Order: sequence, then C-alpha cells, then structure tokens
Amino acid sequence: MSQPDAIPLNARPTAPADSGSGTARDAVVARLEDLPLSSWHVRARVIMGVATFFDAFDVLALATVLPVLSKIWGLTPQQIGALIAVGFIGQLIGALYFGWLAERVGRVRTTAYTVMIFAVMSLACAFAWNFTSLLIFRFVQGIGLGGEVPVAASYINELSKAKGRGRFFILYELIFPIGIVAASLTATWTVPNLGWQSMFIIGAAPALLALVLRRILPESPRWLVERGRLAEAEAALGRIERAAGRTPTPLPRTPAATMAPAPAAASHWLDLVGPGYISRTLVVWVVWFACFFVTFGLSSWLPTIYSRVYQLPLAEALRYGLYANIAGLVGSTLCAFLIDRVGRRLWLWGAFLGAALPLVALYWLGVDDVVRVAWLSSLSYAFVSSIAAVVYLYTPEIYPTRMRALGTGTAAGWRCVASAAGPTIVGALLGSFGVAEVFLAFAIMALVGVVAGLLTVETSERVLEDIAR
Repeated sequence: MSQPDAIPLNARPTAPADSGSGTARDAVVARLEDLPLSSWHVRARVIMGVATFFDAFDVLALATVLPVLSKIWGLTPQQIGALIAVGFIGQLIGALYFGWLAERVGRVRTTAYTVMIFAVMSLACAFAWNFTSLLIFRFVQGIGLGGEVPVAASYINELSKAKGRGRFFILYELIFPIGIVAASLTATWTVPNLGWQSMFIIGAAPALLALVLRRILPESPRWLVERGRLAEAEAALGRIERAAGRTPTPLPRTPAATMAPAPAAASHWLDLVGPGYISRTLVVWVVWFACFFVTFGLSSWLPTIYSRVYQLPLAEALRYGLYANIAGLVGSTLCAFLIDRVGRRLWLWGAFLGAALPLVALYWLGVDDVVRVAWLSSLSYAFVSSIAAVVYLYTPEIYPTRMRALGTGTAAGWRCVASAAGPTIVGALLGSFGVAEVFLAFAIMALVGVVAGLLTVETSERVLEDIAR
C-alpha cells in the first residue's frame, strides 16, 4: 500500500515563510486525508467529548434544579430567567476570548484551561447559599464552558478527513444530546432524593480530564504547521499515524521549511468580516442565533413550565422534559447518518422548517392540553437539536486554519447571546402574556433560521483547505 507521504508534493510552489512551508502544509493535509478511521480517532472524540458531555449535562442541570430552587428561595420568573441568562453571558466572554487564545497557544492547551474553570465552578455552584451567590458562580462557570465547546469542535474538525466528515463529527456531537438525556435521567432520582446540589457536584467531574488532556491528545497538526512549528507538527502527525497503523516518515524538507518559518500572521476578529468571509460570517451568525434561541429556550424552560404553569408534580415535570431530550437525541442520531448524503445546506433549512411547524401548531391549536404541548414541543426539539449539532460541524468548515477557532468561537458567542435572550424573553412573555406566546416567539425565530439556512454554502465531502479558498 502506498503511504500518504509518498504523494509527490515537492513540485508544488512553496508558501511564504510567514505561513509555513506550503509543501509541508500540503503533506500534512494529504496524510491526514489518507488516514483510515482508527481507534485513535474514536478515542480523541471520546476524550474531547467528555467535556462536551458535561456541557450538555450542565445545560439541563440548572433546568432540573430550578423548580426546586424557585420554591426554596422564592424565585420570581425574572430571577429564574436571570440565572439561566447569566451563564450564557459568561459563555459569550469565554467563547470570544478562548477562541482568540486557541489561535495563539493551541487547541488542546486552551481546552484544558476551559475544562478546569468549568469543573471548579460547577463544584462552587453546589455550595451556593442564595440567588446572588449562584448567579456569580454561574457567570464564572460560563466563561470556561463558552470557550471549551467551539475550540474542541475546531480540533475535531481538523482531525477529520473530507469523506464522511459530517458523520464522523456529528457522532462526536451526539455526546451533547446524550449528556442532556443523562442529566434528565440523573435528575429524576438525584434531585428528589439527594437534593439539588448533587447535580452540580456531578458536573465537577471533568476536573480530572483537564489534568491529563494535554498528555493524552497531540496538538492539531494542521494548526502546528500553520504556525510554522514543523517539528511539532511532524511529531503530532506521527503519533496519530502510528496509532492508525501507519509508519510515519519525515515531512518534505525544502529551503523554506528548514529555515524555521515564522508563525502565520495572527488572526483578528475583523478578519471574519473582511473580503471573502463577510457573507459566510453574517449568515452563520444568524443560523447560530436562531438555533440556540429555540434550543435553550425550550430545554431551559420546559420543566419549569410543566411544574409552575400546569402544576405537575416535580417527578412528572422532569419526565415530560425527558421526552423532549430523548426526541433531541433521536433527531441528532438521524442527522449523523444522513448529513453527508443530504448536505449541510438542505439539512439546515429543512430542520429549521421542521422545528417551526409544530410550534406554530401549538399556538394555533392552543396550549390547554399538557400532553399536546409535550408531544409537539418534543417534535420541534428533535429538529432543532440536530441543527445544534450541524452548526458545530459547519462553522469550522468555512474558515481557514489560521482563524478556524476564532470564527467558531465568535459564532458561539451568538449562541450565548441567543441563549441568554431566549430564556429572558420567555420569562417576560410568561409574566405578561402566556405559554402560547412563548411558543409563537420560538416559531418566528425558527422561520428566520429557514431563510438563513438557504444562504449557507455546501461543504460536504470537501477538504477544509479547499472550502476556505
């Protein structure tokens, strides 16, 4: 069998020294594209996915303890909305800062920092004594959480090959809805029996992962070669190839490569709206905002709506919330196996439409029947959960390596804005109008997503470096 490094790339022009050797960069990409899927790839997804799992766990942890805290501390709807929103404000700061940092110090190192912040503050939340203390702890925890997920998404994308990248990545992203379901199942027993603090104590588990993350996973070879760190890129690629059963060979040595080229020019937030990327950036920002306005609005408020509006017992309210989360897992699983065949563009606008129609039906038919609310909101959540997975796949695809984490982190910032705005608006609508208007607001935002989805570019089965040109 011919090895990937045997591809005659030396005849291609060499890139300027400030972006690394073009020959070396092309060789890294060719060898990553030629690698078969191995146990190492699965292990990398699982290790990065543990942090993503607890991101999802945390999302629902607060939703499941809020019905308890609202009674213990006498929280108003506005205070409940603030507790949900403040974590997302922290995530906005974390997504912007750590997306920027990942372009300078690396994906793995940055992820380790974010996981540690998130885990330590989850433990602090368990010792909160009132509304104000929990509000502060949730804000700081959000900073770590906001940085972890987009940086990890960039890392997994950079390890993926063009063929089957959608399935490869979304199977990793399935850890998020699995975490949601796990949190629902855990909460149905732990919250009534062990108290609300137990959910936050469990959420502190990733602290152990942060201690070993940098030793377990090599840095992204794509990022290393882009920064001009050819020896480190070669070492990281060699680790991956050996794990996949390949024999590593040295990267091409050209005059430019042996001169230890300077790192690529540091990316800046303004690059995202510069020539060539402004249309992609604006469209993807709208997609993120619409998706997570609906996603987190539903997941954060449904248990409380069931408990406070429909007066369901706590265990039953949590069980109804579980139905939506199971539907979300089913929708994301189907997406993983169909996304490469259907394509990103068609899936995005079609899933937004599928999320909007049940919500419109709820407003039209009425919300007097809690069973109807549970079924239709769960159906909508199945569609929108799949979009939440696709945006983490699609966004890193449309940017070059030098700004991939920055672009994904900035887009994730809109996730945070939407996730903070959604629950806050829900609290205001519930206080001034009713449940029907809440579902109508979600439906309108999903229809905005339909339009934005039509404006995305197709990236399926294309090498990352080709998409970014």
